[in-house]
Amino acid sequence: MPPPQAPRIPVTRTHHGDTVTDHYEWMRDKTSEDVLAHLRAENAYAEARMQHLDPLRERIVAEIRSRTQETDMGIPVREGDWWYYGRTVEGKQYSIQCRVAARPIDPADPTDPVAWTPPPPLKDPAEPREGEQVILDANVEAEGHDFFSLGTFDISDDGRFLLFGVDTEGDERYTLRIRDLETGEQLADEIRGTSSGAFFDPSGRYVFYSTVDASWRPDTVWRHEVGTDPAADVRVFHEPDDSYWVGAGRTRSGRYLVIGASSSVTSETRVLDASDPTGEFALIWAREQGVEYDAEHAVLAGRDWWLITHNKNAPDFTVVAVPVENPHAEPVTVIEHEAGRRVEGVDAFARFLVFDYRTGGLPKTAVARLDGGQALAELTWDELVPPTASGRGGLLSIGARGNPEWQQPTLRIGYTSFIEPATVASYDVAAGFYTVLKRQPVLGGYASGDYAEKRDWAIADDGTRIPISLVWKRGLVPALDGGEASNGPLAGGARPEPSPLELYGYGSYEASMDPGFSIPRLSLLDRGVVFAIAHVRGGGELGRDWYEKGKFGHKKNTFTDFIACARHLIDTGVTAPERLVAEGGSAGGLLMGAVANMAPELFAGILADVPFVDPLTSILDPSLPLTVIEWDEWGNPLHDAEAYQYIKSYAPYENVREQAYPRILAVTSLNDTRVLYVEPAKWVARLREVGADAMLRCEMEAGHGGVSGRYSAWNQRAIELAWLLDVLGLADAPADADATVAGSSGAGDAAADTPGAADATP
Repeated sequence: MPPPQAPRIPVTRTHHGDTVTDHYEWMRDKTSEDVLAHLRAENAYAEARMQHLDPLRERIVAEIRSRTQETDMGIPVREGDWWYYGRTVEGKQYSIQCRVAARPIDPADPTDPVAWTPPPPLKDPAEPREGEQVILDANVEAEGHDFFSLGTFDISDDGRFLLFGVDTEGDERYTLRIRDLETGEQLADEIRGTSSGAFFDPSGRYVFYSTVDASWRPDTVWRHEVGTDPAADVRVFHEPDDSYWVGAGRTRSGRYLVIGASSSVTSETRVLDASDPTGEFALIWAREQGVEYDAEHAVLAGRDWWLITHNKNAPDFTVVAVPVENPHAEPVTVIEHEAGRRVEGVDAFARFLVFDYRTGGLPKTAVARLDGGQALAELTWDELVPPTASGRGGLLSIGARGNPEWQQPTLRIGYTSFIEPATVASYDVAAGFYTVLKRQPVLGGYASGDYAEKRDWAIADDGTRIPISLVWKRGLVPALDGGEASNGPLAGGARPEPSPLELYGYGSYEASMDPGFSIPRLSLLDRGVVFAIAHVRGGGELGRDWYEKGKFGHKKNTFTDFIACARHLIDTGVTAPERLVAEGGSAGGLLMGAVANMAPELFAGILADVPFVDPLTSILDPSLPLTVIEWDEWGNPLHDAEAYQYIKSYAPYENVREQAYPRILAVTSLNDTRVLYVEPAKWVARLREVGADAMLRCEMEAGHGGVSGRYSAWNQRAIELAWLLDVLGLADAPADADATVAGSSGAGDAAADTPGAADATP
């Protein structure tokens, strides 16, 4: 079947004296029957090209299901007088949210461990807990829709009302609804076109939510009185600056409502005493260009403080405290700035503080006990090191999760690595001991000792050391099995056979690609594929400077770093160009398009998910979703000729040229509002002009995160992995016999509380 040939219809634009003719800009109109017909033709072509991989795709789906527990139950989280948890049931796409009544908290003994100990796991997770109440079955809500996503899920403090927001298109615009959990009645209140993250005030009388402007930027916060017509809702805050997002929430203490407004480089916070929800929000600190901050309410020695994490004169951030009644008072330093230790935030509880930070390229968490008398600057921080984490390879991700209650005496944490399934534990802060609550089940006899992980380093063009994380199946990768520390020759001087390898990258927005366990990834590892992450500049793994050196006029470092990592893995004999596939999504898809142009000889294939491959066109148009916000990340090509030329010099679509390209698969979604489908559609058409073997798969009912529903998501990932294995010449290769598991009685991202359970890419 020949590939679709998109019509060439010239559209010209001129900026800074430069005229560009774009022959595929006509694809931008997604209401056009011509555009839809072209996307369907692309899907038909991709399906025909990959039809021979259907048995492999089916096998991968079976492997995923047989390794994961399909009917499962999450760990209950206490909130108010209830324990909340999610469950999944074999054969159903979505989770079911449930609750059971909790033992009342004794005011005379609020830290009673019995009251804070979650109900024990059931022997049969298919059985409901005694007294279980189903509060939302997403499978029921999703009936009749090809796509379903929740963007809000909040319970009133008295436990009576559920607030939930539903998206059935994939465009991240949610319809808010309220349900009476005592009667099951759905209230008449229905608010359309909201952003995610709506919530009740402590009284349960009001709902706060945000809406978006014409460019899909969250710009306005509203107050809705439950039981009234949404047409009468009150606008409580509007942000006129197109470069800022807004959002709202509550402090964990329940004492304050918070509105945050932030661009990529500047932020400010407004607060309101929650006992007066119709009052006026007041600024903590006014915005100052280039200063980012957030505020956390804390009570220390009976006094109310704002703990402010900020970067003023502190590139890797510091934490200070100011009195709630006078936020402009001289700040008290709580956590000193330390170059190379990226402070990511502080959480406050009644009896302790939690400090999240990053050092050595890995996330860390520490706790300080509040005994009542110590000075703020003299808090003792204890790093959390769970005793059950093996630490093989030293690549452990850890962080607090699922801790909504101000008075709770324990801290729930999650930790994982590339080879250790995600574990959730409860840390008794006063006593200093851990209780493991759940380890992500991996069926079929999985043993972490059968796999290995390590950190390697490549040298960039400017001499910077770039970290690379690697994970593989022991016994299948000769170049890495020799002590897991050297990639040198084998005994007798022979060089080991290079292995197939997938190299993943992102490198934007200071996002860090941390170690995490993935069940779908086992289908690669068990076929002898090495999985690697290039922690390139533009990400946040090594602090704020790591990010700054991969944005604006330094953006090309992201691409050359990735190329340096690929060359390092080739030069050390781990892999070879014909055995190397690269993958990245969204801004990581920009990375994929750039390296395809810059160093196509290094890769056999490139997998680009929802790729941002036409950045110049998008960032030039302020009417497009989120464009103005992006100027702080990439530069402003509309008003800055230098930024225009720099972005044009690396934009993948602009730089396709006559050369031999690796095989390329681009995956997108019609309703994606973050990276519009038109970018990969245009890119693939342009690549075909120069003879590249490029394919496009467009999900017609999905958004930026792809299809919804776990079975659909597994199938989508299996399609991508089957293509990847085919490029590597492994389409017919069986999984390692020791790891192959049969049957299809498992699957699941059921433990909603368990980090890594959803098996997100990478």
